[in-house]
Amino acid sequence: MNRPSLFGTLLGLLLFPSFSFASSPVLGALTCEYMRNPIGIAVAQPRLSWQWHSNAYNLHQSAYQIRVATDSSSLKRGDRLLWNSGKKQTDQSVLVPYEGPILQSRKRYFWQVRGWTRDGEVTAWSKVGYWEMGLLDTTDWQAQWITTNWEEDDKSSPPAPFFWKPFTLKKNIASARLYITALGLYEAKINGQKVGDQEFTPGWTSYHHRMQYQVYDVTTMVQKGKNAIGVCLGDGWYRGYFGFRNRRNNYGKQLATLVQLEITYTNGKKKIITSDDNWHARKGPILSSDIYHGETYDARKELGEWSTAAYEMEDWKKASLFAYPKSTLIASHGPPVKRTAVIRPIQKLTTPKGETVYDLGQNMVGRVRVEVEGNPGDTVILYHAEVLDKAGNFYTNNLRSARQKVTYILKGDGVEHYEPHFTFQGFRYVKVVLPETTSLKSLSGIVIHSDMPETGTFSCSDTLVNQLQQNIVWGLKGNFLDVPTDCPQRDERLGWTGDAQVFSRTAAFNRQVVPFFAKWLQDLAADQQPDGRVPHVIPQVLAKRHAAAAGWADAAVIIPWNLYQTSGDKRLLERQYPSMKKWVDYVATEAGEDYLWDTGTHFGDWLFYSVNDDRDGKSAITDKHLIAQAFFAHSADLLHQIANVIGKKADAAQYETLHKFAKTAFQQEYITGTGRLVSSTQTAYVLALAFGLFPDSLQSQAVSRLVENIKTYGHLTTGFLGTPHLCRVLSENGHVDLAYQLFFRKKYPSWLYPVTQGATTIWERWDGIRPDGTFQAASMNSFNHYAYGAIGDWMYQTIGGIRLDEAKPGYKHVVIAPQLTDSLEWVSCAHQSMYGMIKADWAKQTGIFELEVSIPPNTTAEIRLPNANAAEVGILGSKRGTVSLSQGADFVTAKVGSGRYRFGYKY
Repeated sequence: MNRPSLFGTLLGLLLFPSFSFASSPVLGALTCEYMRNPIGIAVAQPRLSWQWHSNAYNLHQSAYQIRVATDSSSLKRGDRLLWNSGKKQTDQSVLVPYEGPILQSRKRYFWQVRGWTRDGEVTAWSKVGYWEMGLLDTTDWQAQWITTNWEEDDKSSPPAPFFWKPFTLKKNIASARLYITALGLYEAKINGQKVGDQEFTPGWTSYHHRMQYQVYDVTTMVQKGKNAIGVCLGDGWYRGYFGFRNRRNNYGKQLATLVQLEITYTNGKKKIITSDDNWHARKGPILSSDIYHGETYDARKELGEWSTAAYEMEDWKKASLFAYPKSTLIASHGPPVKRTAVIRPIQKLTTPKGETVYDLGQNMVGRVRVEVEGNPGDTVILYHAEVLDKAGNFYTNNLRSARQKVTYILKGDGVEHYEPHFTFQGFRYVKVVLPETTSLKSLSGIVIHSDMPETGTFSCSDTLVNQLQQNIVWGLKGNFLDVPTDCPQRDERLGWTGDAQVFSRTAAFNRQVVPFFAKWLQDLAADQQPDGRVPHVIPQVLAKRHAAAAGWADAAVIIPWNLYQTSGDKRLLERQYPSMKKWVDYVATEAGEDYLWDTGTHFGDWLFYSVNDDRDGKSAITDKHLIAQAFFAHSADLLHQIANVIGKKADAAQYETLHKFAKTAFQQEYITGTGRLVSSTQTAYVLALAFGLFPDSLQSQAVSRLVENIKTYGHLTTGFLGTPHLCRVLSENGHVDLAYQLFFRKKYPSWLYPVTQGATTIWERWDGIRPDGTFQAASMNSFNHYAYGAIGDWMYQTIGGIRLDEAKPGYKHVVIAPQLTDSLEWVSCAHQSMYGMIKADWAKQTGIFELEVSIPPNTTAEIRLPNANAAEVGILGSKRGTVSLSQGADFVTAKVGSGRYRFGYKY
């Protein structure tokens, strides 16, 4: 990859400044609750956001005006408004709450906004956006839960049931909405067409507490006259094999669906089609479908055009009503799961064992789609794996009991197209087994994950680092399939809290993950134990005794705080506050009068560097209770800050005191008088330094001991909990060169070692594949596991230089402060904030440093130019007076508003 073109030479910077002329500002990128024109929300006071689009310098909003109506024509005329905010004197343009009359179920609301600059210029009204409410009350549901009326073996994966209902519409149609959910997973069709583009609906939540439903605009799918609707169900997370010990039926034994199709005629009257015992059901071609084990599909048993009105029903049985509460129904909250890409194989292999294997070139999550032709009854079997072994053979031992096996039985009717339904696999390689009578026409990988908008990009002059960044992103995509899972391939795929906690900041740089995590955090609160303990996995499908591990359960506090930093979303903090409080109060109770949390079972610094046959203590074992106490103090400190943010001043004082006591207890128990920790590991020092647990007088000694430890080993030794903070602690304490040394290391253990071994995602272990080509223990060796990808946060903030300012969250104010290294010639880094694009590109060549920065309107920035002399800095592309420079000891500072800024100087 070539260096991006920045802005020419230093001579051009100094002698030929150019000016850009600002166009009139417009307001755009309208969102409601982080979404553009959402349908089916259930928020009493939706929050509205917009961006200022202008290339003007120092553009700041001074006021806004929002107007809302129940039809778009009223906005055009400016009359019959439901709500008019009037001119509000504020610079707030993100997450502005609706403050009009109470919103009603099913209603669509149209809105637009205009703004004023500090100079008094007013924009035109924005384009019209809208949001549509879902069913806000249980009484809005007329539908009844329905299920099958045949016996099933609840100890195995039975055939998927199909439900069907014909109906007639006698008048012209104005609009139609489908409200639907299921116990299990569903796919719905109307008149032969699949409804929507979502996958794995209704999603995975704490089903006993929160059952999501979806809303679809199906106006174009229904017609005057005869129609039909069909629904197919799969086991999914609800009753499929899930959790440890190959257990089924975690939430229930019976699949069911709830369907409500509402048609509004052009004369204003309505017709509602609901699920009831007038529907019919039968088995079909999906003989079994399971998330872990795959799918078996017999095309000979296909039902034809079963979801159309012309279908002639044979061997269908009446559906049965199913008693299940509607009180837990909630509108969908997080981003939907969708197909996002198609990957073609890069090569076809014949392994040493003689097996046919297709290499897709990327460890991905999703499914395989095939085109085949053969005789009736021919069977095609697809096996999925992440890696080949040292000899080049297909390797699946690390999947443990998960079969990841897809079986397709041909009907023998020309070229047949097939893609599984209610399952997903984690894989790069596909082994294909088929008879000689069957020909495989094509094979492709369908990438599936939660559809989160991209918010970050990072690239640089080092190809290995660029691959690392891609591995981080692919790990995020593969493990963000409705919940943040640990891995997507073996018999686990659980929402481990510790993994999500350490990766949440990196995730927020790369994707818009606030709605994704907000949904999951509500399940965390729902599954939290009455005494405050937080389960290891969310949603909770493990035994209730599995709870309250330091660094894992602290996700209840740390993730909301991280999301607040990236979004400025106070409502999220307010909603999660009772859960945070319960967790910290639980730990305080466990700690007792001496404020020392030295009880319980913990994972510690999971998968830290260890040595086989360790005879001289080289394994980096950190005392688990030291880690627990560090996280106790850290979560108490964060809760003190959170309480201040949301205006709970008494609580803030309480948790400030608790933090002081927990910190003192840590110092008394784990720090010697000379500043040595009782566990002299990198993780111990990193956590204590990151969380501010050393007395000021011992801070420098602690940093020195950390540095000494790293130099003694010559590499990192940290595990899941220490790794995310390692490079940041070094960079913030005067040792950025050592941080870069660790970062660029290519031998095991390091971030780049897996890249040198051909990794296309982040590995669970530093040495998932050992230097000699053998594998780590198959019992725990995922090759798609994002935890160590938490280094991405440091890459954006330190290498790229785009830093969060905790005092002004949500990127209302940003600090641009790259820390340079001789190992890179250039870096290009960008983040799409709620205000607009933030960009920082830097390059070094022939003794000159160049930095180009873009700051979005209605925000400010502090730009720090490393190793610069203010008198020698050239500025290009901004009006004189827009940028003022101030000289510091280590850098020159420029405080700016919006605009594009270019700097250059001798380096």
